Amino acid sequence: MNDHASAIPRPAFWPRSFYYGWVTVAVAALAMVGTLPGRTQGLGLITEPLIRDLGIDRVRFAEINLVATLIGSAFCLGIGRIVDRFGSRALLTAVPLLLGATVAIMSRATEVWLVVVLITLTRGFGQSALSVVSLAAVGKWFARRLPAAMAAYTVLMSIGFMVAFPVVGALTLARGWRASWMLVGVGLAAILAPLAWLLARSTPESCGLRVDGDAPIVVSHTAEPATGATLAEALRSPAFWVFALSSAVYGLVASGIALFNESILAERGFEPAIYHRSLVFTALAALAGNFAAGALAARGSLGPLLVFSMLLLASGLAALPHVVAEWHVALYAVAMGIAGGFVMVVFFSFWGQAYGRRHLGRIQGAAQALTVVASAIGPLLLAWGVESTGSYASAFYSLAVIVLLLAIAAATVRVPTRIHS
Repeated sequence: MNDHASAIPRPAFWPRSFYYGWVTVAVAALAMVGTLPGRTQGLGLITEPLIRDLGIDRVRFAEINLVATLIGSAFCLGIGRIVDRFGSRALLTAVPLLLGATVAIMSRATEVWLVVVLITLTRGFGQSALSVVSLAAVGKWFARRLPAAMAAYTVLMSIGFMVAFPVVGALTLARGWRASWMLVGVGLAAILAPLAWLLARSTPESCGLRVDGDAPIVVSHTAEPATGATLAEALRSPAFWVFALSSAVYGLVASGIALFNESILAERGFEPAIYHRSLVFTALAALAGNFAAGALAARGSLGPLLVFSMLLLASGLAALPHVVAEWHVALYAVAMGIAGGFVMVVFFSFWGQAYGRRHLGRIQGAAQALTVVASAIGPLLLAWGVESTGSYASAFYSLAVIVLLLAIAAATVRVPTRIHS
């Protein structure tokens, strides 16, 4: 049942002096961390042992990843409408159950075709569906304070990934990818899903609260719905495409580098240990970027933040083929982390701030679909590039030019400023 039609109160133990939307922020951030097995970075943790298990080469695996991610991106479009209809609480519970079951089954699969099907489902339930639900859960609670809420969300999410990636990576090295994937699947189904059902609430109205406040309101079957632009109206806005494509290209770059980072640095003469250390620099820099972008977003337009992140990303891509020392790798990792931190805050905040809450699930679903498709293409582009030229350099130079053009577009496009309730 839609939460607009039947109020679901906050847990009785929660104090009224604290706005309950911040609890939703924490649960939503944890749910985004739960997308790990459906993300390229998560799959990258088990890529090497997995391709050895399957007996396939990198280009073939990149093609499998492309098809799986493209099919999985369709989940973005359907899930947005379901979130708008049934509320984020139900979806924050159901999707982790489905994702957890899929990951657990994958940990026992031995046939190549079955692994391919299950990777596709992890993409659909994780990178696509759960990402949309997580973002919409926050957007449907906040209006005026949405940038601050999204900044807090990205900080919590970044900390969660900083813990999850090394833990899952260490377990994979110690026990194998099957044991680590089983643990992740059980955690999603047995911990995240029940926690979401216990704590998450879909909207302030479902708790008898006002948006961005704590004053009680009357919630009934005739309560006025949240307002905002439709998906069609958002798609007609040039800003939608500039912000969506910029985020998508960042996802393309991040996914391609994440899947083949060890190979990329090996081409420059670095050992695998350098790659693992660079992840720490990237994670810390991304966290700093989250803080900085959140503070700046609360004081002005999101447009300049997107321009800065695109310029920094273009610089990092152009410089990567020239790294020759470990401190170069650290500097590159910091630049990519800061750029990623800014992109996350901008991407998470823009849709609700510009287009309102009423159709936020659909709008964010469309934007997320673009990022998922791009993340599918990224690894394959790099694999094709290195196969045809013998080096990753040409791909990085080409991507740097594209990112620079997006920075120019972000600097000139008119950003919607009206915030719908």
